[in-house]
Amino acid sequence: MIHLKSDNEIEKMRTSARLVSRTLARVAGHIRHGVTTGELNQVAEDYIKKNDGKPVFKGYGPRRNPFPAALCISVNEEVVHGIPGDRVLKAGDIISIDCGILKDGFVGDSAYTFIVEECDDDTMDLLKTTMESLYLGIEQARHGNTTGDIGSAVQRHCESRGYGVIRELVGHGVGKKLHEDPAVPNYGIQGRGKRLRSGTTLAVEPMVTMGSREIKTRDDGWTIITSDKKKSAHYEHDIAVRDGEADILSTFAYIEEITKIQIDNILTHG
Repeated sequence: MIHLKSDNEIEKMRTSARLVSRTLARVAGHIRHGVTTGELNQVAEDYIKKNDGKPVFKGYGPRRNPFPAALCISVNEEVVHGIPGDRVLKAGDIISIDCGILKDGFVGDSAYTFIVEECDDDTMDLLKTTMESLYLGIEQARHGNTTGDIGSAVQRHCESRGYGVIRELVGHGVGKKLHEDPAVPNYGIQGRGKRLRSGTTLAVEPMVTMGSREIKTRDDGWTIITSDKKKSAHYEHDIAVRDGEADILSTFAYIEEITKIQIDNILTHG
């Protein structure tokens, strides 16, 4: 069941989403050659707690194997759900950092793929295309459209440039819980899927690969990697559907301030 949110609830969600955005920016300031993913996770967890939030990823999942960290940090061929630990980052890596926070009863959930100091042109093109597809999908998230309209926009843009769009992992509704209805695939047919209404709140999150869209899960039960070991990118925004342009609740602006990388340098759309 899709739970429509009131304007007051959407503002609470914006507060949670902006705390996620600030957390990602705080972590961005520590990304460099030689740092471990575990160190980045600790930066985030400390900041979340300092700001009266709760990291919703930590402890999420089955009792026999709950996720153990505040962040999902996925490096290079890791698509999502990477577990922070002793892995040392090196120049040229890309890392998707996904963060979820519960604050005042509502969840914020956003992700950004960072460059560790430098990257080659092929990797930059992957990041650029994935971010473009995020905003193209969000353009379709308006009252009266469908989840298929969002997925179709993402899929057409990425596949037209030769990239793989993952099928098994999707965006989702978000609100009082991390995962709510509806599912928001990054592929689909225009006009198909769930009909969107004003007040629907979604996490739109393209997951795009440089090669094959096929994936597999590591033995830790969480980390998803590309089957061909090629790089993957992931960006995510929380949005509220409106009768007209979607209201983006999270922001990448704080990341820009920290990294000094302007979104416009890698984004040609919007």
